[in-house]
Amino acid sequence: MDTPAALSSDLWERTPPEAQASIRVLESRLSALEARVHTFQEHNRAVQERLHQRSRNSSRPPSSDPPPSRRPRRLRGQRRRGGQPGHPGQTRTLLPVEEVDEVVALKPDQCRGYHAPLWGDNPASFRHQVIEIPPIQPMVTEYQWHQLACPACGETTRASWPAGVPSGTYGPRVQATVALCTGSYRLSKRTTQQAMAEMFGVPMSVGTISPLEQTTTEALAAPIEEARTYVHEQAVAHLDETSW
Repeated sequence: MDTPAALSSDLWERTPPEAQASIRVLESRLSALEARVHTFQEHNRAVQERLHQRSRNSSRPPSSDPPPSRRPRRLRGQRRRGGQPGHPGQTRTLLPVEEVDEVVALKPDQCRGYHAPLWGDNPASFRHQVIEIPPIQPMVTEYQWHQLACPACGETTRASWPAGVPSGTYGPRVQATVALCTGSYRLSKRTTQQAMAEMFGVPMSVGTISPLEQTTTEALAAPIEEARTYVHEQAVAHLDETSW
């Protein structure tokens, strides 16, 4: 028999026959286990290669690709909501004091500890501004158009109509607001009627909206044509695909 590689020839010759037989059995079992491990490694390598196959790196069809893996959900409590430390804040810029309609000074009357009276001003007081829309009440102007008889000849004369006063019920701002709602904001005539009544207190019928739109179109015809002529006369016109 061959001497095991781990033992020298002299040591192997001095080893009792029973021990040599046991060593041979253990060597045989070790060789079998190594062969099984090698087979398992080869099989595992083949499985891994199949798992990483996709339609992009093999001949497999796209339908055989596994579903995309989802990103792991962040555990609660790892980061607080809102702005993070070091991130610059985005706050609304306050209007200058001279542009504010009303200033309300809030001052304490007495010390909260010793209840002593307090007076004076704090030059670095905290500023807080509230923007509000005032109640909208439409302004109605009545024109009483008089015609008077001449005491000398009896002929009647009517006062001339003021320039800029429309002959209809609604003024230019009402007409412009209606055109803005139905045109730029794409509101229906029914919704525009509701908005004019609820937001501005201006009652009108749905049938009135179309004449107001037509009046606004006629008023804008001249400036639109002027702008179109100006653009056509320019050397370079930067245009896009929008309706404007």
